[in-house]
Amino acid sequence: MLKKAMSLTVVFVLIFSLYGPFADNYANASTDNKVNYSNDVIYQIMTDRFSDGNANNNPTGSLFSADCSNLRKYCGGDWQGIINKLNDGYFTDMGITALWISQPVENVYSVLNDTAGTTSYHGYWARDFKKTNPFFGTMQEFQTLINTAHQKGIKVIIDFAPNHTSPASEDTPSYMENGRLYDNGSLVGGYSNDTKDLFHHNGGTDFSSIEDGIYRNLYDLADFNHQNPTVDKYLKDSVKLWLDMGIDGIRVDAVKHMPFGWQKTFMETIYSYKPVFTFGEWFLGENEVDQNYYNFANTAGMSLLDFRFGQKLRQVLRNGSDNWNGFNSMITESEAKYEQAADQVTFLDNHDMDRFHFDGADVKNTDLALAVMLTSRGVPNVYYGTEQYMTGNGDPNNRKKQTSFNKTTKAYQIISKLAALRKSNQALGYGKTKERWINNDVYIYERTFGKDVVLVAVNKSKTASYNITNLTTALSAGSYSDQLTSLLNGNSLSVGSGGAVSAFDLSPGEAGVYSSNGTAAAPAIGQIGPVMAVPGSTITISGESFGTSVGSVKVGTGNAAVLSWSNTEIRAQVPVLAGGNYQVSVTSSGGTVSNTYGPVEVLSGKQSSVRFIVNNATTSPGQSVYIVGNVSELGNWDAAKAIGPMYNQVITKYPGWYYDVSVPAGRNVEFKFIKKDASGNVVWESGANHFYTTPSSGPGTSISNFQN
Repeated sequence: MLKKAMSLTVVFVLIFSLYGPFADNYANASTDNKVNYSNDVIYQIMTDRFSDGNANNNPTGSLFSADCSNLRKYCGGDWQGIINKLNDGYFTDMGITALWISQPVENVYSVLNDTAGTTSYHGYWARDFKKTNPFFGTMQEFQTLINTAHQKGIKVIIDFAPNHTSPASEDTPSYMENGRLYDNGSLVGGYSNDTKDLFHHNGGTDFSSIEDGIYRNLYDLADFNHQNPTVDKYLKDSVKLWLDMGIDGIRVDAVKHMPFGWQKTFMETIYSYKPVFTFGEWFLGENEVDQNYYNFANTAGMSLLDFRFGQKLRQVLRNGSDNWNGFNSMITESEAKYEQAADQVTFLDNHDMDRFHFDGADVKNTDLALAVMLTSRGVPNVYYGTEQYMTGNGDPNNRKKQTSFNKTTKAYQIISKLAALRKSNQALGYGKTKERWINNDVYIYERTFGKDVVLVAVNKSKTASYNITNLTTALSAGSYSDQLTSLLNGNSLSVGSGGAVSAFDLSPGEAGVYSSNGTAAAPAIGQIGPVMAVPGSTITISGESFGTSVGSVKVGTGNAAVLSWSNTEIRAQVPVLAGGNYQVSVTSSGGTVSNTYGPVEVLSGKQSSVRFIVNNATTSPGQSVYIVGNVSELGNWDAAKAIGPMYNQVITKYPGWYYDVSVPAGRNVEFKFIKKDASGNVVWESGANHFYTTPSSGPGTSISNFQN
């Protein structure tokens, strides 16, 4: 999300693969599987700041800073520059298997009237979601980017910002382009004189509540009214256009600031059309814990950028305000709270944060942080230039032009080595995390999946050496040699019978990663995508030991038709089931049953965003109003699964309440409103059930009076 005017360590990595098929495991990271990124490493590019491959498409005049001395201007980076780096092996040699690029859509051409003359170089000030940003390239060049990446086995993720258009002013129509929206060149409307009600006109958010952040403008950006049928159709048609271009993933900007119900319909649209891995941005500050964040990750149909992971790792290895005990507590808690921890996207930094490395810091801190991130749970994302130790605090200094593409830096080589390990050892993609030995300075953790094991040992102290005794591991007996000795000064590890590790010294700044592979005896599911689907749609099941002969798949108690089957990947069709959450299991052709994986949410059908409004619902202190009804999306009459709490400050005022909910389209739904307090005490609305026929397409509104 754009925010406008907004211990000496050494790592050694010990990799010893005892056995296991590399090629078969690698299939899960291929461009053929667009819903599983567990074996991938993402590389985030701010397109304008990466590489200028075509000077002819550079802006002119006040939009452009040829030497990039003004970081609020365009600097010339484009898709051809990325293509050139694809072709020269920069990404392939680093082990990168996915590129996350700036929002590709046409942005405003006006310059903000501030001291720097800020432009839309970042891509977040859209004017036409159905055209390209010409300073990045043409639609044909975008297609070439996709094709070239796919030829290299690399996926392409686009940033997509459906929360807003561009800076706007209610009272000054000449302010920049004033939020105007175009549909492939034709004007749809603007922020001032918004007779079509395309935007919210509730002022700017003060971030005091989730409601305030959703229904008021983010800074001065023209905030979409997603309940408007024109906006709803336009955004969904637009994302389909980019899906048709062959993209492999979507990063959704500012998910905390859009109605959650509408976003679920957006995800249903994507998954029903051409499913791709999708993750959103819900910013969390240092030490911030928000249950709403986890609720979103578990119910919206998309993953999240894992801000808790990133912030905590920065505390341990960047500013020293926490230690490994705090990091391990975060890992333990978040693995329990995320329903699919492996699908959350981890990172050290991004375009909205100070860069991890900073002037005067030891680059070895970055080396260690990369090694930890690349061996931890989740999908690792590397911010462009981290492999070159780029620095920069604050926007736009954290968005400098990349000037070095050196393949010999230690950071580059660490990424390369561990990206290869993520492909060859499924424990890194799918494994749970178990702490094996810990104090404030030392963290030894293990990841296991089936018979695949990775053990990681880290000592972040600058001065203290630790003798590691009584360490046990799931690694099989043997000696494990450091494959990166020349890089990061590693040592060997000896494992005896029963997993007993011979005592060893972990010197100041040392760390190690030890790996072994094995073949699981039973089918093992590691990841399923997407985890939200309608009956008849396809889910992809990834893991190992499924066998080469076709077995069977169950979603709940329903039999899923098998569309394809290999030892590591199954595609199956979701059976006809009532809406709800289900566990998935695989049975091999020999009758061996896998672990269960889930929940996978089966929707009641195509979804519509409906704004439910209830008037005259007075409450006692501590009570809030919720909605519950006869479909799974409304909780199936279970008060514990009721939707809410509803809002009562912006669109309606207390005692009026409202909430935008994703419900099955074209269906008669029954519902009631209830009052709940923090202890879970429930007061049901009296009288007959309310009825509403949801729209067959697009959003709708239901207005009721509370029945006391």
